[in-house]
Amino acid sequence: MGKQKKHILLFHLLFLHLLLAGVQVVESKSHHHLHGQNQVHGFSKLFAFGDSYADTGNSAKSTSDSWHEPYGITFPGKPSGRWSDGRVLTDYVASFIGIKSPIPRQWMKYGPKLVKFGINFAYGGSGVFETSTPVNMTVQINSFQQLIQQGLYTKKDLYSSVALVSLAGNDYNAYASRNGTAEGLPAFISSVVNQLALNLKRINVMGVKTIIVTALPPLDCLPLRTLSSSFQQCSETDNAGVIFHNQLLQQAVDKLNNQSKDSTFLTLDLYRSFKTILNQTALPAGNMKFDDPLKPCCMGVNSSYSCGSKDENGVRMYTVCKNPKTAFFWDMFHPTQEGWKAVRLLLDSYLFPPKP
Repeated sequence: MGKQKKHILLFHLLFLHLLLAGVQVVESKSHHHLHGQNQVHGFSKLFAFGDSYADTGNSAKSTSDSWHEPYGITFPGKPSGRWSDGRVLTDYVASFIGIKSPIPRQWMKYGPKLVKFGINFAYGGSGVFETSTPVNMTVQINSFQQLIQQGLYTKKDLYSSVALVSLAGNDYNAYASRNGTAEGLPAFISSVVNQLALNLKRINVMGVKTIIVTALPPLDCLPLRTLSSSFQQCSETDNAGVIFHNQLLQQAVDKLNNQSKDSTFLTLDLYRSFKTILNQTALPAGNMKFDDPLKPCCMGVNSSYSCGSKDENGVRMYTVCKNPKTAFFWDMFHPTQEGWKAVRLLLDSYLFPPKP
Protein backbone atom coordinates (compact mmCIF):
# COMPACT_ATOMS: atom_id res chain seq x y z
CA MET A 1 0.00 0.00 0.00
CA GLY A 2 3.00 2.27 0.29
CA LYS A 3 3.16 5.44 2.38
CA GLN A 4 -0.33 6.41 3.51
CA LYS A 5 -0.20 8.11 6.89
CA LYS A 6 -0.89 11.63 5.71
CA HIS A 7 -4.40 11.14 4.45
CA ILE A 8 -5.65 7.90 5.97
CA LEU A 9 -7.44 9.56 8.91
CA LEU A 10 -9.61 11.65 6.58
CA PHE A 11 -10.43 8.53 4.60
CA HIS A 12 -11.61 6.81 7.78
CA LEU A 13 -13.83 9.78 8.63
CA LEU A 14 -15.36 9.61 5.18
CA PHE A 15 -16.10 5.92 5.68
CA LEU A 16 -17.72 6.72 9.02
CA HIS A 17 -19.92 9.31 7.31
CA LEU A 18 -20.86 6.70 4.74
CA LEU A 19 -21.91 4.34 7.49
CA LEU A 20 -23.91 6.96 9.35
CA ALA A 21 -25.61 8.03 6.13
CA GLY A 22 -27.26 4.65 6.00
CA VAL A 23 -25.72 3.28 2.83
CA GLN A 24 -26.57 -0.39 2.50
CA VAL A 25 -23.38 -2.40 2.54
CA VAL A 26 -24.30 -6.06 2.84
CA GLU A 27 -21.96 -8.72 1.54
CA SER A 28 -22.75 -10.54 -1.69
CA LYS A 29 -24.40 -13.92 -1.27
CA SER A 30 -22.97 -15.29 -4.50
CA HIS A 31 -19.23 -15.11 -3.82
CA HIS A 32 -16.97 -16.61 -6.45
CA HIS A 33 -14.00 -17.22 -4.19
CA LEU A 34 -11.45 -19.86 -4.99
CA HIS A 35 -13.76 -22.54 -3.62
CA GLY A 36 -14.00 -25.67 -5.69
CA GLN A 37 -12.08 -24.32 -8.65
CA ASN A 38 -10.24 -27.06 -10.53
CA GLN A 39 -8.18 -24.65 -12.63
CA VAL A 40 -5.96 -23.24 -9.91
CA HIS A 41 -3.16 -25.79 -10.45
CA GLY A 42 -1.55 -26.68 -13.77
CA PHE A 43 -0.55 -23.20 -14.95
CA SER A 44 2.86 -22.21 -16.27
CA LYS A 45 2.93 -18.43 -15.78
CA LEU A 46 1.78 -15.73 -13.39
CA PHE A 47 1.31 -12.07 -14.30
CA ALA A 48 0.89 -9.75 -11.32
CA PHE A 49 -0.57 -6.24 -11.33
CA GLY A 50 -1.46 -3.76 -8.62
CA ASP A 51 0.15 -2.40 -5.47
CA SER A 52 2.54 -3.21 -2.62
CA TYR A 53 0.71 -6.38 -1.60
CA ALA A 54 1.91 -7.83 -4.93
CA ASP A 55 5.07 -5.79 -5.68
CA THR A 56 8.28 -7.84 -5.52
CA GLY A 57 10.74 -5.18 -6.63
CA ASN A 58 9.32 -2.62 -9.04
CA SER A 59 9.07 0.35 -6.65
CA ALA A 60 11.73 3.03 -7.06
CA LYS A 61 14.83 2.41 -4.95
CA SER A 62 15.28 6.12 -4.30
CA THR A 63 11.90 6.66 -2.65
CA SER A 64 10.57 3.32 -1.37
CA ASP A 65 11.02 2.03 2.17
CA SER A 66 10.91 -1.48 0.73
CA TRP A 67 14.48 -1.02 -0.53
CA HIS A 68 15.83 -0.16 2.92
CA GLU A 69 16.61 -2.23 6.00
CA PRO A 70 14.98 -3.97 7.78
CA TYR A 71 12.74 -4.92 4.85
CA GLY A 72 13.76 -8.31 3.46
CA ILE A 73 15.52 -9.52 6.62
CA THR A 74 13.75 -12.91 6.49
CA PHE A 75 13.88 -13.33 2.72
CA PRO A 76 16.11 -12.92 0.82
CA GLY A 77 18.16 -11.58 3.76
CA LYS A 78 18.39 -8.04 2.44
CA PRO A 79 15.97 -5.44 1.00
CA SER A 80 14.55 -6.66 -2.31
CA GLY A 81 11.72 -4.22 -2.94
CA ARG A 82 9.13 -6.36 -1.18
CA TRP A 83 6.97 -4.55 1.38
CA SER A 84 7.59 -7.11 4.10
CA ASP A 85 10.33 -8.91 5.96
CA GLY A 86 10.17 -11.57 3.27
CA ARG A 87 7.81 -13.09 0.74
CA VAL A 88 4.55 -11.37 -0.20
CA LEU A 89 1.23 -12.33 -1.80
CA THR A 90 2.61 -12.81 -5.32
CA ASP A 91 5.25 -15.23 -4.07
CA TYR A 92 2.65 -17.39 -2.35
CA VAL A 93 0.20 -17.35 -5.26
CA ALA A 94 3.07 -18.47 -7.50
CA SER A 95 3.91 -21.22 -5.03
CA PHE A 96 0.27 -22.21 -4.85
CA ILE A 97 0.03 -22.77 -8.61
CA GLY A 98 3.40 -24.51 -8.64
CA ILE A 99 5.79 -22.07 -10.34
CA LYS A 100 8.60 -19.69 -9.40
CA SER A 101 7.63 -16.16 -8.45
CA PRO A 102 7.59 -13.99 -11.60
CA ILE A 103 10.44 -11.54 -12.12
CA PRO A 104 9.65 -7.83 -11.56
CA ARG A 105 9.20 -5.92 -14.82
CA GLN A 106 12.08 -3.56 -14.17
CA TRP A 107 14.53 -6.44 -13.63
CA MET A 108 13.57 -8.69 -16.55
CA LYS A 109 16.61 -7.64 -18.60
CA TYR A 110 18.82 -9.10 -15.87
CA GLY A 111 17.00 -12.43 -15.85
CA PRO A 112 15.58 -13.02 -19.34
CA LYS A 113 15.25 -16.75 -18.76
CA LEU A 114 12.89 -16.12 -15.84
CA VAL A 115 10.16 -14.55 -18.01
CA LYS A 116 8.99 -18.10 -18.72
CA PHE A 117 7.31 -17.96 -15.30
CA GLY A 118 5.58 -14.65 -16.09
CA ILE A 119 6.25 -11.05 -15.06
CA ASN A 120 5.31 -8.94 -12.05
CA PHE A 121 4.14 -5.45 -13.03
CA ALA A 122 2.82 -4.44 -9.57
CA TYR A 123 4.11 -1.18 -8.10
CA GLY A 124 3.83 -0.20 -4.43
CA GLY A 125 1.39 2.62 -3.76
CA SER A 126 -0.48 2.32 -7.04
CA GLY A 127 -4.20 2.17 -7.74
CA VAL A 128 -6.53 2.08 -10.72
CA PHE A 129 -6.36 5.88 -10.92
CA GLU A 130 -3.61 8.38 -10.18
CA THR A 131 -2.13 8.09 -6.69
CA SER A 132 1.16 9.20 -5.13
CA THR A 133 3.12 6.88 -7.43
CA PRO A 134 3.69 7.27 -11.18
CA VAL A 135 2.70 3.75 -12.24
CA ASN A 136 -1.03 3.11 -11.98
CA MET A 137 -2.68 -0.11 -13.07
CA THR A 138 -3.38 1.15 -16.60
CA VAL A 139 0.34 1.86 -17.07
CA GLN A 140 1.14 -1.64 -15.83
CA ILE A 141 -1.31 -3.25 -18.25
CA ASN A 142 0.01 -1.09 -21.09
CA SER A 143 3.47 -2.50 -20.38
CA PHE A 144 2.05 -6.02 -20.48
CA GLN A 145 0.34 -5.32 -23.79
CA GLN A 146 3.55 -3.93 -25.27
CA LEU A 147 5.45 -7.11 -24.39
CA ILE A 148 2.72 -9.23 -25.98
CA GLN A 149 2.85 -7.13 -29.14
CA GLN A 150 6.62 -7.63 -29.21
CA GLY A 151 6.03 -11.37 -29.30
CA LEU A 152 7.40 -12.25 -25.88
CA TYR A 153 4.39 -14.49 -25.17
CA THR A 154 2.25 -16.58 -27.50
CA LYS A 155 -1.50 -17.13 -27.28
CA LYS A 156 -0.77 -20.56 -25.84
CA ASP A 157 1.45 -19.00 -23.18
CA LEU A 158 -1.30 -16.61 -22.15
CA TYR A 159 -3.96 -19.29 -22.17
CA SER A 160 -1.96 -21.32 -19.64
CA SER A 161 -1.32 -18.35 -17.36
CA VAL A 162 -2.92 -16.71 -14.33
CA ALA A 163 -3.23 -13.00 -13.62
CA LEU A 164 -3.15 -11.69 -10.05
CA VAL A 165 -4.59 -8.20 -9.57
CA SER A 166 -4.10 -6.56 -6.16
CA LEU A 167 -5.99 -3.45 -5.06
CA ALA A 168 -5.60 -2.61 -1.36
CA GLY A 169 -7.02 0.91 -1.12
CA ASN A 170 -4.52 3.49 -2.42
CA ASP A 171 -7.16 5.13 -4.63
CA TYR A 172 -9.17 6.03 -1.55
CA ASN A 173 -6.23 7.67 0.16
CA ALA A 174 -5.60 9.67 -3.01
CA TYR A 175 -9.28 10.68 -2.98
CA ALA A 176 -8.91 11.97 0.56
CA SER A 177 -5.73 13.86 -0.35
CA ARG A 178 -7.67 15.69 -3.05
CA ASN A 179 -10.16 16.84 -0.41
CA GLY A 180 -12.81 14.44 -1.62
CA THR A 181 -16.13 14.80 0.16
CA ALA A 182 -17.96 12.21 2.22
CA GLU A 183 -21.02 12.74 0.04
CA GLY A 184 -19.04 11.88 -3.07
CA LEU A 185 -17.36 8.80 -1.65
CA PRO A 186 -19.99 6.18 -2.65
CA ALA A 187 -19.84 7.36 -6.26
CA PHE A 188 -16.05 7.30 -6.15
CA ILE A 189 -16.05 3.75 -4.80
CA SER A 190 -18.27 2.80 -7.72
CA SER A 191 -15.88 4.44 -10.18
CA VAL A 192 -12.91 2.59 -8.66
CA VAL A 193 -14.64 -0.77 -8.95
CA ASN A 194 -15.88 0.00 -12.47
CA GLN A 195 -12.35 0.85 -13.61
CA LEU A 196 -11.00 -2.24 -11.88
CA ALA A 197 -13.54 -4.37 -13.74
CA LEU A 198 -12.47 -2.78 -17.04
CA ASN A 199 -8.86 -3.64 -16.19
CA LEU A 200 -9.78 -7.26 -15.50
CA LYS A 201 -11.64 -7.47 -18.80
CA ARG A 202 -8.73 -5.91 -20.67
CA ILE A 203 -6.27 -8.48 -19.26
CA ASN A 204 -8.73 -11.19 -20.25
CA VAL A 205 -9.07 -9.89 -23.82
CA MET A 206 -5.28 -10.03 -24.15
CA GLY A 207 -5.53 -13.79 -23.69
CA VAL A 208 -5.30 -14.56 -19.97
CA LYS A 209 -8.20 -16.84 -19.11
CA THR A 210 -7.90 -17.09 -15.32
CA ILE A 211 -7.81 -13.84 -13.37
CA ILE A 212 -7.66 -13.46 -9.59
CA VAL A 213 -8.51 -10.11 -8.00
CA THR A 214 -8.18 -9.23 -4.33
CA ALA A 215 -11.02 -7.91 -2.24
CA LEU A 216 -10.11 -5.09 0.14
CA PRO A 217 -8.64 -6.32 3.44
CA PRO A 218 -10.20 -5.12 6.72
CA LEU A 219 -8.66 -1.65 6.77
CA ASP A 220 -9.98 -1.15 10.29
CA CYS A 221 -7.55 -3.84 11.48
CA LEU A 222 -4.37 -2.38 10.00
CA PRO A 223 -1.90 -1.42 12.76
CA LEU A 224 -2.21 2.25 11.86
CA ARG A 225 -5.87 2.02 12.86
CA THR A 226 -5.38 -0.16 15.94
CA LEU A 227 -2.53 1.93 17.36
CA SER A 228 -4.99 4.05 19.35
CA SER A 229 -6.12 0.92 21.25
CA SER A 230 -2.53 -0.24 21.79
CA PHE A 231 -3.11 -2.79 19.02
CA GLN A 232 -5.85 -4.52 20.99
CA GLN A 233 -8.91 -4.15 18.77
CA CYS A 234 -10.00 -3.22 15.26
CA SER A 235 -11.79 0.04 14.61
CA GLU A 236 -15.20 -0.54 13.07
CA THR A 237 -15.43 2.81 11.25
CA ASP A 238 -13.92 1.43 8.04
CA ASN A 239 -16.22 -1.55 7.62
CA ALA A 240 -18.98 0.27 5.73
CA GLY A 241 -16.76 1.47 2.91
CA VAL A 242 -14.73 -1.73 2.72
CA ILE A 243 -17.78 -3.98 2.51
CA PHE A 244 -19.42 -1.62 0.01
CA HIS A 245 -16.33 -1.83 -2.21
CA ASN A 246 -16.15 -5.61 -1.85
CA GLN A 247 -19.85 -6.00 -2.56
CA LEU A 248 -19.58 -3.99 -5.78
CA LEU A 249 -16.44 -5.89 -6.75
CA GLN A 250 -18.14 -9.24 -6.28
CA GLN A 251 -21.06 -8.09 -8.40
CA ALA A 252 -18.61 -7.04 -11.12
CA VAL A 253 -16.79 -10.39 -10.93
CA ASP A 254 -20.10 -12.26 -11.12
CA LYS A 255 -21.02 -10.24 -14.22
CA LEU A 256 -17.68 -10.98 -15.90
CA ASN A 257 -18.11 -14.70 -15.22
CA ASN A 258 -21.64 -14.65 -16.61
CA GLN A 259 -20.45 -12.90 -19.77
CA SER A 260 -17.57 -15.31 -20.38
CA LYS A 261 -17.71 -18.90 -21.61
CA ASP A 262 -14.02 -19.78 -21.54
CA SER A 263 -12.61 -17.63 -18.73
CA THR A 264 -12.71 -17.64 -14.94
CA PHE A 265 -12.62 -14.57 -12.72
CA LEU A 266 -11.96 -15.23 -9.03
CA THR A 267 -12.09 -13.12 -5.90
CA LEU A 268 -9.28 -13.60 -3.39
CA ASP A 269 -11.07 -12.68 -0.19
CA LEU A 270 -8.42 -10.89 1.86
CA TYR A 271 -11.17 -9.54 4.10
CA ARG A 272 -12.27 -12.98 5.20
CA SER A 273 -8.77 -14.46 5.44
CA PHE A 274 -7.32 -11.53 7.42
CA LYS A 275 -10.28 -11.56 9.80
CA THR A 276 -10.03 -15.32 10.35
CA ILE A 277 -6.34 -15.07 11.20
CA LEU A 278 -6.65 -11.97 13.37
CA ASN A 279 -9.58 -13.43 15.30
CA GLN A 280 -7.47 -16.57 15.87
CA THR A 281 -10.50 -18.80 15.33
CA ALA A 282 -11.37 -21.55 12.85
CA LEU A 283 -7.78 -21.75 11.63
CA PRO A 284 -6.89 -24.75 9.44
CA ALA A 285 -4.32 -27.30 10.52
CA GLY A 286 -0.79 -25.99 10.21
CA ASN A 287 -1.79 -22.35 10.53
CA MET A 288 -0.06 -20.87 13.56
CA LYS A 289 -1.57 -18.42 15.99
CA PHE A 290 0.19 -15.10 16.42
CA ASP A 291 1.16 -13.77 19.84
CA ASP A 292 -0.26 -10.27 19.33
CA PRO A 293 -1.88 -10.33 15.88
CA LEU A 294 -2.71 -6.63 15.57
CA LYS A 295 0.74 -5.39 16.61
CA PRO A 296 3.33 -4.86 13.85
CA CYS A 297 6.81 -6.33 14.11
CA CYS A 298 8.50 -3.18 12.78
CA MET A 299 7.49 0.36 13.72
CA GLY A 300 8.93 3.82 14.27
CA VAL A 301 10.12 4.88 17.70
CA ASN A 302 7.38 7.52 17.67
CA SER A 303 4.68 8.87 15.35
CA SER A 304 7.23 10.89 13.38
CA TYR A 305 8.96 7.77 12.13
CA SER A 306 8.04 4.49 10.48
CA CYS A 307 9.63 1.12 9.79
CA GLY A 308 12.95 1.71 8.08
CA SER A 309 13.27 5.37 9.11
CA LYS A 310 16.62 6.95 9.98
CA ASP A 311 17.38 10.41 11.32
CA GLU A 312 19.68 12.97 9.70
CA ASN A 313 22.67 11.20 11.23
CA GLY A 314 21.71 7.82 9.84
CA VAL A 315 20.60 6.49 13.22
CA ARG A 316 17.82 3.93 13.08
CA MET A 317 14.54 5.33 14.35
CA TYR A 318 12.56 2.11 14.36
CA THR A 319 12.30 -1.09 16.36
CA VAL A 320 11.96 -4.67 15.13
CA CYS A 321 10.51 -7.58 17.07
CA LYS A 322 12.82 -10.45 18.00
CA ASN A 323 11.08 -12.97 15.77
CA PRO A 324 9.01 -11.81 12.75
CA LYS A 325 7.43 -15.27 12.63
CA THR A 326 5.41 -14.40 15.71
CA ALA A 327 3.80 -11.35 14.06
CA PHE A 328 1.07 -11.20 11.43
CA PHE A 329 1.80 -7.59 10.45
CA TRP A 330 5.25 -6.43 9.45
CA ASP A 331 4.68 -2.66 9.44
CA MET A 332 1.65 -0.40 9.74
CA PHE A 333 0.10 -1.70 6.52
CA HIS A 334 1.64 -4.97 5.35
CA PRO A 335 1.74 -8.57 6.62
CA THR A 336 4.94 -10.39 7.46
CA GLN A 337 6.10 -13.33 5.39
CA GLU A 338 4.56 -15.54 8.06
CA GLY A 339 1.35 -13.52 7.78
CA TRP A 340 1.15 -14.05 4.03
CA LYS A 341 1.97 -17.71 4.59
CA ALA A 342 -1.03 -17.95 6.91
CA VAL A 343 -3.19 -16.37 4.21
CA ARG A 344 -1.88 -18.94 1.74
CA LEU A 345 -2.73 -21.82 4.10
CA LEU A 346 -6.26 -20.46 4.34
CA LEU A 347 -6.34 -20.34 0.56
CA ASP A 348 -5.49 -24.04 0.57
CA SER A 349 -8.30 -24.79 3.00
CA TYR A 350 -10.81 -22.78 0.95
CA LEU A 351 -9.85 -24.66 -2.22
CA PHE A 352 -9.45 -28.11 -0.75
CA PRO A 353 -11.52 -28.32 2.43
CA PRO A 354 -11.03 -31.47 4.51
CA LYS A 355 -13.41 -34.30 3.75
CA PRO A 356 -16.10 -34.88 6.39
